[in-house]
Amino acid sequence: MPEFVTAPIPTWEILLRLVLAICLGGLIGLERETVEKPAGFRTHMLVSLGAALFTLVSRVGFFGSGADPARVASNIVVGIGFLGAGTIWRSGVTVQGLTTAASLWTVAAIGTATGVGFYAGAVVTTALVMAVLIPFKRIERWIPRRGQATVEVLMVDRPGQLGKIGTVLGAFNVNIEHVELSQKLNEHVALSLAVRLPARVTKEEVLVALGDVDGVEEVRWKEAAG
Repeated sequence: MPEFVTAPIPTWEILLRLVLAICLGGLIGLERETVEKPAGFRTHMLVSLGAALFTLVSRVGFFGSGADPARVASNIVVGIGFLGAGTIWRSGVTVQGLTTAASLWTVAAIGTATGVGFYAGAVVTTALVMAVLIPFKRIERWIPRRGQATVEVLMVDRPGQLGKIGTVLGAFNVNIEHVELSQKLNEHVALSLAVRLPARVTKEEVLVALGDVDGVEEVRWKEAAG
Protein backbone atom coordinates (compact mmCIF):
# COMPACT_ATOMS: atom_id res chain seq x y z
CA MET A 1 0.00 0.00 0.00
CA PRO A 2 1.38 3.49 -0.85
CA GLU A 3 3.11 5.29 2.02
CA PHE A 4 0.88 8.40 1.85
CA VAL A 5 -2.16 6.25 2.64
CA THR A 6 -0.82 4.74 5.85
CA ALA A 7 1.22 7.72 7.09
CA PRO A 8 -0.19 9.44 10.22
CA ILE A 9 -2.27 12.56 9.57
CA PRO A 10 -1.09 15.66 11.48
CA THR A 11 -3.63 17.20 13.84
CA TRP A 12 -3.63 20.48 11.91
CA GLU A 13 -4.54 18.65 8.72
CA ILE A 14 -7.38 16.79 10.43
CA LEU A 15 -8.78 20.14 11.58
CA LEU A 16 -8.30 21.57 8.09
CA ARG A 17 -10.26 18.74 6.49
CA LEU A 18 -13.13 19.02 8.97
CA VAL A 19 -13.37 22.80 8.65
CA LEU A 20 -13.18 22.62 4.86
CA ALA A 21 -15.96 20.01 4.86
CA ILE A 22 -18.17 22.36 6.89
CA CYS A 23 -17.45 25.30 4.58
CA LEU A 24 -18.10 23.43 1.35
CA GLY A 25 -21.27 21.81 2.67
CA GLY A 26 -22.41 25.17 4.01
CA LEU A 27 -22.08 26.83 0.59
CA ILE A 28 -24.48 24.34 -0.94
CA GLY A 29 -26.75 24.43 2.10
CA LEU A 30 -26.93 28.20 1.94
CA GLU A 31 -28.41 28.02 -1.55
CA ARG A 32 -30.98 25.44 -0.38
CA GLU A 33 -31.80 27.66 2.61
CA THR A 34 -32.46 30.70 0.44
CA VAL A 35 -35.12 28.81 -1.52
CA GLU A 36 -36.67 27.55 1.73
CA LYS A 37 -36.00 23.85 1.31
CA PRO A 38 -36.44 21.46 4.27
CA ALA A 39 -32.74 20.55 4.35
CA GLY A 40 -30.87 23.84 4.45
CA PHE A 41 -27.69 25.48 5.69
CA ARG A 42 -27.01 23.56 8.92
CA THR A 43 -28.18 20.20 7.56
CA HIS A 44 -25.78 20.29 4.62
CA MET A 45 -22.93 21.41 6.88
CA LEU A 46 -23.54 18.52 9.27
CA VAL A 47 -23.83 15.94 6.48
CA SER A 48 -20.54 17.08 4.96
CA LEU A 49 -18.82 17.19 8.36
CA GLY A 50 -20.14 13.78 9.35
CA ALA A 51 -19.02 12.21 6.09
CA ALA A 52 -15.55 13.74 6.49
CA LEU A 53 -15.24 12.48 10.07
CA PHE A 54 -16.41 8.98 9.15
CA THR A 55 -13.79 8.93 6.41
CA LEU A 56 -11.09 10.04 8.82
CA VAL A 57 -12.19 7.42 11.34
CA SER A 58 -11.91 4.71 8.68
CA ARG A 59 -8.45 6.01 7.77
CA VAL A 60 -7.12 6.39 11.31
CA GLY A 61 -8.94 3.58 13.07
CA PHE A 62 -9.05 0.71 10.60
CA PHE A 63 -5.94 0.81 8.42
CA GLY A 64 -3.60 -1.92 9.57
CA SER A 65 -6.28 -3.65 11.65
CA GLY A 66 -7.17 -6.20 9.00
CA ALA A 67 -10.63 -4.66 8.48
CA ASP A 68 -11.63 -3.08 5.19
CA PRO A 69 -11.61 0.72 5.75
CA ALA A 70 -13.47 1.28 2.47
CA ARG A 71 -16.61 -0.21 4.04
CA VAL A 72 -17.13 2.97 6.07
CA ALA A 73 -17.19 5.12 2.94
CA SER A 74 -19.50 2.71 1.14
CA ASN A 75 -21.92 2.80 4.05
CA ILE A 76 -21.93 6.61 3.94
CA VAL A 77 -23.32 6.34 0.42
CA VAL A 78 -26.04 3.95 1.56
CA GLY A 79 -26.86 5.73 4.81
CA ILE A 80 -27.27 9.16 3.27
CA GLY A 81 -30.11 7.76 1.18
CA PHE A 82 -32.30 7.49 4.27
CA LEU A 83 -31.70 11.13 5.17
CA GLY A 84 -32.31 12.23 1.59
CA ALA A 85 -35.58 10.31 1.48
CA GLY A 86 -36.79 12.43 4.38
CA THR A 87 -36.60 15.56 2.23
CA ILE A 88 -38.85 14.09 -0.47
CA TRP A 89 -42.56 14.55 0.01
CA ARG A 90 -45.72 14.33 -2.01
CA SER A 91 -48.02 17.34 -2.26
CA GLY A 92 -51.19 16.18 -3.96
CA VAL A 93 -49.91 14.57 -7.14
CA THR A 94 -46.62 16.48 -7.17
CA VAL A 95 -43.37 15.05 -5.81
CA GLN A 96 -41.01 17.65 -4.32
CA GLY A 97 -37.61 17.65 -2.66
CA LEU A 98 -35.72 15.53 -5.18
CA THR A 99 -33.11 18.22 -5.87
CA THR A 100 -32.47 18.70 -2.15
CA ALA A 101 -32.11 14.95 -1.68
CA ALA A 102 -29.59 14.89 -4.52
CA SER A 103 -27.68 17.83 -3.02
CA LEU A 104 -27.43 16.01 0.33
CA TRP A 105 -26.11 12.93 -1.43
CA THR A 106 -23.52 15.02 -3.29
CA VAL A 107 -22.54 16.89 -0.11
CA ALA A 108 -21.83 13.53 1.52
CA ALA A 109 -19.51 12.75 -1.38
CA ILE A 110 -17.83 16.14 -0.95
CA GLY A 111 -17.34 15.49 2.75
CA THR A 112 -15.90 12.06 2.00
CA ALA A 113 -13.48 13.54 -0.53
CA THR A 114 -12.42 16.20 1.96
CA GLY A 115 -11.92 13.63 4.69
CA VAL A 116 -9.64 11.54 2.49
CA GLY A 117 -7.66 14.62 1.45
CA PHE A 118 -8.93 14.88 -2.12
CA TYR A 119 -9.24 18.67 -1.88
CA ALA A 120 -9.31 19.43 -5.60
CA GLY A 121 -12.19 17.04 -6.19
CA ALA A 122 -14.15 18.42 -3.24
CA VAL A 123 -13.72 22.07 -4.21
CA VAL A 124 -14.40 21.56 -7.93
CA THR A 125 -17.48 19.45 -7.19
CA THR A 126 -18.81 22.15 -4.85
CA ALA A 127 -18.36 24.75 -7.60
CA LEU A 128 -20.15 22.52 -10.10
CA VAL A 129 -23.04 21.88 -7.70
CA MET A 130 -23.47 25.62 -7.15
CA ALA A 131 -23.50 26.10 -10.91
CA VAL A 132 -26.21 23.46 -11.29
CA LEU A 133 -28.35 24.90 -8.51
CA ILE A 134 -28.13 28.59 -9.43
CA PRO A 135 -27.41 29.50 -13.11
CA PHE A 136 -28.61 26.17 -14.51
CA LYS A 137 -31.93 26.65 -12.75
CA ARG A 138 -32.53 29.77 -14.84
CA ILE A 139 -31.51 27.92 -18.00
CA GLU A 140 -33.92 25.09 -17.16
CA ARG A 141 -36.88 27.46 -17.42
CA TRP A 142 -36.14 27.95 -21.13
CA ILE A 143 -35.91 24.25 -21.93
CA PRO A 144 -39.09 23.14 -23.71
CA ARG A 145 -40.80 20.22 -22.00
CA ARG A 146 -42.69 18.01 -24.37
CA GLY A 147 -46.32 17.32 -23.57
CA GLN A 148 -46.54 19.63 -20.59
CA ALA A 149 -49.84 21.46 -20.52
CA THR A 150 -52.91 22.41 -18.54
CA VAL A 151 -56.22 20.71 -19.24
CA GLU A 152 -59.35 22.60 -18.19
CA VAL A 153 -62.55 20.60 -17.87
CA LEU A 154 -66.04 21.96 -17.24
CA MET A 155 -68.21 19.15 -15.89
CA VAL A 156 -71.41 18.44 -14.05
CA ASP A 157 -70.93 18.18 -10.31
CA ARG A 158 -71.79 14.59 -9.45
CA PRO A 159 -70.19 11.80 -7.38
CA GLY A 160 -67.41 9.89 -9.11
CA GLN A 161 -66.92 12.45 -11.87
CA LEU A 162 -63.33 13.21 -10.90
CA GLY A 163 -62.57 9.51 -10.81
CA LYS A 164 -63.79 9.12 -14.39
CA ILE A 165 -61.43 11.86 -15.53
CA GLY A 166 -58.53 10.20 -13.72
CA THR A 167 -59.37 6.83 -15.26
CA VAL A 168 -59.31 8.26 -18.79
CA LEU A 169 -55.97 9.99 -18.24
CA GLY A 170 -54.57 6.88 -16.57
CA ALA A 171 -55.49 4.79 -19.61
CA PHE A 172 -53.21 7.04 -21.70
CA ASN A 173 -50.46 6.95 -19.03
CA VAL A 174 -50.77 10.71 -18.64
CA ASN A 175 -48.86 12.02 -15.63
CA ILE A 176 -51.02 14.38 -13.52
CA GLU A 177 -48.74 16.87 -11.77
CA HIS A 178 -51.28 19.20 -10.16
CA VAL A 179 -55.05 19.35 -9.70
CA GLU A 180 -57.30 22.32 -8.89
CA LEU A 181 -61.07 22.16 -8.48
CA SER A 182 -63.15 25.35 -8.54
CA GLN A 183 -66.16 26.03 -6.35
CA LYS A 184 -69.52 24.71 -7.45
CA LEU A 185 -71.41 27.06 -9.80
CA ASN A 186 -74.82 26.26 -11.28
CA GLU A 187 -74.36 22.53 -10.64
CA HIS A 188 -71.04 22.61 -12.50
CA VAL A 189 -67.40 22.64 -11.45
CA ALA A 190 -64.27 23.58 -13.37
CA LEU A 191 -61.33 21.21 -13.10
CA SER A 192 -57.78 22.31 -13.94
CA LEU A 193 -55.09 19.65 -14.34
CA ALA A 194 -51.39 20.19 -14.98
CA VAL A 195 -50.40 17.16 -17.05
CA ARG A 196 -47.48 15.68 -18.95
CA LEU A 197 -48.14 13.45 -21.94
CA PRO A 198 -46.07 10.36 -22.71
CA ALA A 199 -44.16 10.38 -26.00
CA ARG A 200 -46.67 8.45 -28.14
CA VAL A 201 -49.86 10.17 -27.00
CA THR A 202 -51.26 13.26 -28.72
CA LYS A 203 -53.31 15.97 -27.13
CA GLU A 204 -56.08 15.33 -29.67
CA GLU A 205 -56.49 11.77 -28.39
CA VAL A 206 -56.74 12.96 -24.81
CA LEU A 207 -59.20 15.76 -25.63
CA VAL A 208 -61.50 13.42 -27.55
CA ALA A 209 -61.45 10.83 -24.78
CA LEU A 210 -62.19 13.43 -22.10
CA GLY A 211 -64.96 14.95 -24.20
CA ASP A 212 -66.64 11.54 -24.41
CA VAL A 213 -66.90 11.23 -20.61
CA ASP A 214 -70.51 11.48 -19.46
CA GLY A 215 -71.04 14.78 -17.67
CA VAL A 216 -68.11 16.60 -19.28
CA GLU A 217 -69.40 19.62 -21.18
CA GLU A 218 -66.21 21.39 -22.25
CA VAL A 219 -62.51 20.59 -22.48
CA ARG A 220 -59.72 23.07 -23.16
CA TRP A 221 -56.00 22.54 -23.69
CA LYS A 222 -53.41 25.14 -22.75
CA GLU A 223 -49.77 24.58 -23.62
CA ALA A 224 -47.31 25.19 -20.79
CA ALA A 225 -45.41 28.44 -21.06
CA GLY A 226 -41.93 27.87 -22.45
